[in-house]
Amino acid sequence: MALIGKLVVCGVGLIGGSFALALRRAGAVGRIVGMGRSADSLARAVELGVIDEAATGWATALDGADLVLLAAPVGQMDALMAAMAPHLNPDTVVTDAGSTKRDVIEAIYRHLDAHLANVVPAHPIAGAEKSGVDAAFPTLYEGRKVVVTPLPENAASAVERVRAAWAACGAVLSEMSPADHDRVFAAVSHLPHLLAFGLVHDLAGRANAELLFSYAASGFRDFTRIAGSHPEMWRDICMANRQALLGELDQYLAELAFLRALLLSGDAAGLEQLFDEARRARNAWAEQQTNIVTE
Repeated sequence: MALIGKLVVCGVGLIGGSFALALRRAGAVGRIVGMGRSADSLARAVELGVIDEAATGWATALDGADLVLLAAPVGQMDALMAAMAPHLNPDTVVTDAGSTKRDVIEAIYRHLDAHLANVVPAHPIAGAEKSGVDAAFPTLYEGRKVVVTPLPENAASAVERVRAAWAACGAVLSEMSPADHDRVFAAVSHLPHLLAFGLVHDLAGRANAELLFSYAASGFRDFTRIAGSHPEMWRDICMANRQALLGELDQYLAELAFLRALLLSGDAAGLEQLFDEARRARNAWAEQQTNIVTE
Protein backbone atom coordinates (compact mmCIF):
# COMPACT_ATOMS: atom_id res chain seq x y z
CA MET A 1 0.00 0.00 0.00
CA ALA A 2 1.01 3.65 -0.38
CA LEU A 3 2.80 4.98 2.68
CA ILE A 4 0.61 6.73 5.24
CA GLY A 5 2.68 9.85 5.83
CA LYS A 6 0.87 10.87 9.02
CA LEU A 7 -1.48 8.62 10.98
CA VAL A 8 -3.61 9.94 13.82
CA VAL A 9 -4.92 7.42 16.36
CA CYS A 10 -7.55 8.66 18.78
CA GLY A 11 -7.74 6.15 21.60
CA VAL A 12 -4.29 4.58 21.89
CA GLY A 13 -5.30 1.43 23.76
CA LEU A 14 -5.37 -2.21 22.73
CA ILE A 15 -7.18 -1.61 19.42
CA GLY A 16 -5.69 1.72 18.39
CA GLY A 17 -2.24 0.88 19.71
CA SER A 18 -2.15 -2.47 17.92
CA PHE A 19 -3.22 -0.78 14.67
CA ALA A 20 -0.33 1.68 15.01
CA LEU A 21 2.17 -1.04 15.86
CA ALA A 22 1.02 -3.27 12.99
CA LEU A 23 1.36 -0.48 10.43
CA ARG A 24 4.75 0.50 11.81
CA ARG A 25 5.89 -3.12 11.63
CA ALA A 26 4.69 -3.33 8.00
CA GLY A 27 6.62 -0.17 7.10
CA ALA A 28 3.34 1.40 5.99
CA VAL A 29 3.40 4.57 8.10
CA GLY A 30 5.74 7.51 8.52
CA ARG A 31 4.66 9.39 11.66
CA ILE A 32 2.04 8.40 14.24
CA VAL A 33 0.29 10.97 16.41
CA GLY A 34 -1.86 9.95 19.38
CA MET A 35 -4.93 11.62 20.84
CA GLY A 36 -6.76 10.65 24.01
CA ARG A 37 -8.25 11.65 27.35
CA SER A 38 -5.28 10.66 29.51
CA ALA A 39 -1.94 12.47 29.25
CA ASP A 40 -0.34 9.66 31.25
CA SER A 41 -1.57 7.00 28.80
CA LEU A 42 -0.32 9.01 25.84
CA ALA A 43 3.06 9.50 27.51
CA ARG A 44 3.21 5.74 28.06
CA ALA A 45 2.38 5.19 24.37
CA VAL A 46 5.31 7.41 23.39
CA GLU A 47 7.56 5.58 25.83
CA LEU A 48 6.58 2.22 24.33
CA GLY A 49 7.13 3.46 20.77
CA VAL A 50 3.47 2.97 19.84
CA ILE A 51 3.16 6.62 18.79
CA ASP A 52 5.78 9.21 17.92
CA GLU A 53 4.07 12.09 19.67
CA ALA A 54 0.93 13.06 21.53
CA ALA A 55 -1.30 15.92 20.41
CA THR A 56 -3.32 18.01 22.83
CA GLY A 57 -5.84 19.31 20.28
CA TRP A 58 -7.42 18.38 16.97
CA ALA A 59 -6.02 21.36 15.07
CA THR A 60 -2.45 20.18 15.64
CA ALA A 61 -3.26 16.50 15.31
CA LEU A 62 -5.09 16.81 11.98
CA ASP A 63 -2.62 19.16 10.33
CA GLY A 64 -1.29 17.17 7.38
CA ALA A 65 -2.97 13.93 8.49
CA ASP A 66 -3.47 11.25 5.82
CA LEU A 67 -5.51 8.78 7.89
CA VAL A 68 -7.36 9.00 11.20
CA LEU A 69 -8.47 6.00 13.25
CA LEU A 70 -11.10 6.65 15.92
CA ALA A 71 -10.53 3.81 18.38
CA ALA A 72 -12.27 5.28 21.42
CA PRO A 73 -15.38 3.69 23.00
CA VAL A 74 -18.43 4.17 20.78
CA GLY A 75 -20.09 6.34 23.41
CA GLN A 76 -17.43 8.99 22.76
CA MET A 77 -17.75 9.03 18.96
CA ASP A 78 -20.36 11.78 18.73
CA ALA A 79 -18.32 14.25 20.81
CA LEU A 80 -15.08 13.31 19.06
CA MET A 81 -16.53 13.90 15.61
CA ALA A 82 -18.04 17.22 16.67
CA ALA A 83 -14.66 18.35 18.00
CA MET A 84 -12.61 17.25 15.00
CA ALA A 85 -14.98 18.49 12.28
CA PRO A 86 -13.75 22.14 12.14
CA HIS A 87 -10.15 21.02 11.72
CA LEU A 88 -10.56 18.13 9.27
CA ASN A 89 -8.77 18.56 5.96
CA PRO A 90 -10.70 17.68 2.77
CA ASP A 91 -8.20 14.97 1.78
CA THR A 92 -7.89 13.24 5.17
CA VAL A 93 -9.46 9.78 5.32
CA VAL A 94 -11.23 8.90 8.57
CA THR A 95 -12.23 5.46 9.81
CA ASP A 96 -13.24 3.97 13.13
CA ALA A 97 -12.99 0.71 15.07
CA GLY A 98 -16.39 0.82 16.74
CA SER A 99 -18.13 -2.44 17.62
CA THR A 100 -21.48 -0.92 16.66
CA LYS A 101 -22.09 0.85 13.39
CA ARG A 102 -25.50 2.47 13.11
CA ASP A 103 -24.88 4.87 16.01
CA VAL A 104 -21.41 5.73 14.69
CA ILE A 105 -22.80 6.39 11.23
CA GLU A 106 -25.52 8.63 12.67
CA ALA A 107 -22.75 10.68 14.34
CA ILE A 108 -20.88 10.84 11.02
CA TYR A 109 -23.91 12.31 9.26
CA ARG A 110 -24.48 14.77 12.12
CA HIS A 111 -20.95 16.15 12.32
CA LEU A 112 -18.88 15.11 9.29
CA ASP A 113 -21.47 15.60 6.56
CA ALA A 114 -19.06 17.81 4.59
CA HIS A 115 -16.52 14.95 4.51
CA LEU A 116 -18.70 11.95 3.70
CA ALA A 117 -16.58 10.92 0.72
CA ASN A 118 -13.65 10.20 3.03
CA VAL A 119 -15.25 8.84 6.23
CA VAL A 120 -15.34 5.04 6.00
CA PRO A 121 -16.77 3.09 8.98
CA ALA A 122 -15.18 -0.25 9.91
CA HIS A 123 -14.94 -2.78 12.75
CA PRO A 124 -11.95 -5.04 13.49
CA ILE A 125 -13.12 -8.37 14.92
CA ALA A 126 -10.25 -8.70 17.32
CA GLY A 127 -9.58 -7.96 20.94
CA ALA A 128 -8.51 -9.35 24.28
CA GLU A 129 -9.65 -9.22 27.88
CA LYS A 130 -6.81 -6.80 28.65
CA SER A 131 -7.07 -3.13 27.72
CA GLY A 132 -4.81 -0.11 27.55
CA VAL A 133 -1.71 0.67 25.54
CA ASP A 134 0.40 -1.84 27.46
CA ALA A 135 -1.83 -4.59 26.05
CA ALA A 136 -1.24 -3.53 22.42
CA PHE A 137 0.80 -5.80 20.14
CA PRO A 138 1.54 -5.70 16.39
CA THR A 139 0.07 -9.09 15.42
CA LEU A 140 -3.38 -8.63 16.96
CA TYR A 141 -5.07 -8.39 13.55
CA GLU A 142 -3.22 -11.14 11.69
CA GLY A 143 -5.79 -13.50 10.21
CA ARG A 144 -8.65 -11.63 11.94
CA LYS A 145 -11.69 -10.28 10.12
CA VAL A 146 -12.25 -6.57 9.66
CA VAL A 147 -15.74 -5.59 8.52
CA VAL A 148 -15.98 -2.44 6.42
CA THR A 149 -19.44 -0.83 6.25
CA PRO A 150 -19.05 1.84 3.53
CA LEU A 151 -21.41 4.77 3.17
CA PRO A 152 -23.14 5.39 -0.18
CA GLU A 153 -21.26 8.70 -0.35
CA ASN A 154 -17.80 7.16 0.15
CA ALA A 155 -15.23 7.66 -2.59
CA ALA A 156 -13.84 4.39 -3.90
CA SER A 157 -10.32 5.66 -3.22
CA ALA A 158 -11.14 6.27 0.47
CA VAL A 159 -12.64 2.81 0.91
CA GLU A 160 -9.57 1.29 -0.71
CA ARG A 161 -7.31 3.35 1.55
CA VAL A 162 -9.01 1.98 4.64
CA ARG A 163 -9.05 -1.58 3.30
CA ALA A 164 -5.35 -1.35 2.42
CA ALA A 165 -4.44 -0.10 5.89
CA TRP A 166 -6.19 -3.03 7.57
CA ALA A 167 -4.74 -5.46 5.04
CA ALA A 168 -1.27 -4.17 5.92
CA CYS A 169 -2.07 -5.18 9.51
CA GLY A 170 -2.67 -8.74 8.29
CA ALA A 171 -6.46 -8.60 8.52
CA VAL A 172 -9.00 -10.40 6.32
CA LEU A 173 -11.43 -7.86 4.83
CA SER A 174 -15.19 -8.19 4.36
CA GLU A 175 -18.10 -5.80 3.82
CA MET A 176 -21.54 -5.68 5.39
CA SER A 177 -24.40 -3.23 5.77
CA PRO A 178 -24.52 -1.38 9.11
CA ALA A 179 -27.89 -2.92 10.05
CA ASP A 180 -26.71 -6.46 9.29
CA HIS A 181 -23.49 -5.80 11.16
CA ASP A 182 -25.27 -4.74 14.34
CA ARG A 183 -27.70 -7.67 14.24
CA VAL A 184 -24.93 -10.22 13.69
CA PHE A 185 -22.66 -8.89 16.41
CA ALA A 186 -25.49 -8.55 18.91
CA ALA A 187 -25.76 -12.35 18.67
CA VAL A 188 -22.15 -13.51 18.51
CA SER A 189 -20.29 -10.80 20.45
CA HIS A 190 -22.44 -8.49 22.51
CA LEU A 191 -24.69 -11.20 24.00
CA PRO A 192 -21.76 -13.44 25.09
CA HIS A 193 -20.14 -10.48 26.85
CA LEU A 194 -23.42 -9.60 28.57
CA LEU A 195 -23.82 -13.20 29.77
CA ALA A 196 -20.23 -13.46 31.02
CA PHE A 197 -20.47 -10.20 32.96
CA GLY A 198 -23.84 -11.28 34.34
CA LEU A 199 -22.67 -14.68 35.56
CA VAL A 200 -19.60 -13.29 37.34
CA HIS A 201 -21.66 -10.49 38.87
CA ASP A 202 -24.24 -13.00 40.12
CA LEU A 203 -21.67 -15.29 41.75
CA ALA A 204 -19.67 -12.40 43.20
CA GLY A 205 -22.78 -11.10 44.96
CA ARG A 206 -23.60 -14.35 46.73
CA ALA A 207 -22.86 -14.93 50.42
CA ASN A 208 -20.60 -17.88 49.56
CA ALA A 209 -18.82 -16.13 46.68
CA GLU A 210 -15.36 -16.84 48.09
CA LEU A 211 -16.11 -20.55 48.28
CA LEU A 212 -17.57 -20.62 44.77
CA PHE A 213 -14.59 -18.86 43.21
CA SER A 214 -12.16 -21.12 45.08
CA TYR A 215 -13.52 -24.12 43.18
CA ALA A 216 -13.94 -22.44 39.80
CA ALA A 217 -11.69 -24.09 37.21
CA SER A 218 -11.07 -24.12 33.46
CA GLY A 219 -14.71 -24.22 32.38
CA PHE A 220 -15.52 -21.13 34.42
CA ARG A 221 -12.30 -19.44 33.26
CA ASP A 222 -13.06 -20.06 29.58
CA PHE A 223 -16.70 -19.00 29.81
CA THR A 224 -15.99 -15.83 31.77
CA ARG A 225 -12.68 -14.72 30.21
CA ILE A 226 -14.38 -11.84 28.40
CA ALA A 227 -15.82 -10.54 31.68
CA GLY A 228 -12.33 -9.12 32.21
CA SER A 229 -12.93 -6.71 29.32
CA HIS A 230 -13.13 -2.92 29.57
CA PRO A 231 -16.39 -1.98 31.40
CA GLU A 232 -16.81 1.46 29.80
CA MET A 233 -16.33 0.11 26.30
CA TRP A 234 -18.88 -2.66 26.82
CA ARG A 235 -21.34 -0.34 28.53
CA ASP A 236 -21.25 1.87 25.43
CA ILE A 237 -21.56 -1.08 23.04
CA CYS A 238 -24.53 -2.58 24.88
CA MET A 239 -26.35 0.75 25.10
CA ALA A 240 -25.64 1.65 21.47
CA ASN A 241 -26.92 -1.71 20.20
CA ARG A 242 -29.52 -2.32 22.89
CA GLN A 243 -32.48 -2.96 20.57
CA ALA A 244 -30.74 -5.77 18.70
CA LEU A 245 -29.22 -7.01 21.95
CA LEU A 246 -32.61 -7.12 23.68
CA GLY A 247 -33.91 -9.27 20.84
CA GLU A 248 -30.98 -11.67 21.21
CA LEU A 249 -31.39 -11.74 24.99
CA ASP A 250 -35.08 -12.62 24.62
CA GLN A 251 -34.13 -15.43 22.23
CA TYR A 252 -31.58 -16.73 24.72
CA LEU A 253 -34.08 -16.52 27.59
CA ALA A 254 -36.38 -18.75 25.52
CA GLU A 255 -33.51 -21.22 25.12
CA LEU A 256 -32.87 -21.15 28.88
CA ALA A 257 -36.57 -21.77 29.50
CA PHE A 258 -36.38 -24.81 27.19
CA LEU A 259 -33.33 -26.11 29.05
CA ARG A 260 -35.15 -25.60 32.36
CA ALA A 261 -38.14 -27.54 31.05
CA LEU A 262 -35.89 -30.44 30.04
CA LEU A 263 -34.34 -30.53 33.50
CA LEU A 264 -37.67 -30.12 35.28
CA SER A 265 -39.21 -33.03 33.35
CA GLY A 266 -36.12 -35.22 33.72
CA ASP A 267 -35.79 -35.50 29.93
CA ALA A 268 -32.25 -36.88 29.75
CA ALA A 269 -32.58 -37.89 26.09
CA GLY A 270 -33.77 -34.42 25.09
CA LEU A 271 -30.96 -32.78 27.03
CA GLU A 272 -28.36 -35.07 25.42
CA GLN A 273 -29.76 -34.34 21.95
CA LEU A 274 -29.51 -30.59 22.56
CA PHE A 275 -25.96 -30.96 23.87
CA ASP A 276 -24.99 -33.07 20.85
CA GLU A 277 -26.44 -30.59 18.36
CA ALA A 278 -24.63 -27.75 20.10
CA ARG A 279 -21.36 -29.69 20.26
CA ARG A 280 -21.45 -30.49 16.53
CA ALA A 281 -22.24 -26.89 15.61
CA ARG A 282 -19.49 -25.56 17.86
CA ASN A 283 -16.88 -28.04 16.59
CA ALA A 284 -17.75 -27.27 12.96
CA TRP A 285 -17.25 -23.57 13.66
CA ALA A 286 -13.96 -24.19 15.49
CA GLU A 287 -12.64 -26.34 12.62
CA GLN A 288 -13.55 -23.62 10.12
CA GLN A 289 -11.71 -21.02 12.23
CA THR A 290 -8.62 -23.24 12.35
CA ASN A 291 -8.66 -23.66 8.59
CA ILE A 292 -8.96 -19.89 8.07
CA VAL A 293 -5.96 -19.23 10.32
CA THR A 294 -3.73 -21.88 8.75
CA GLU A 295 -4.60 -21.29 5.08
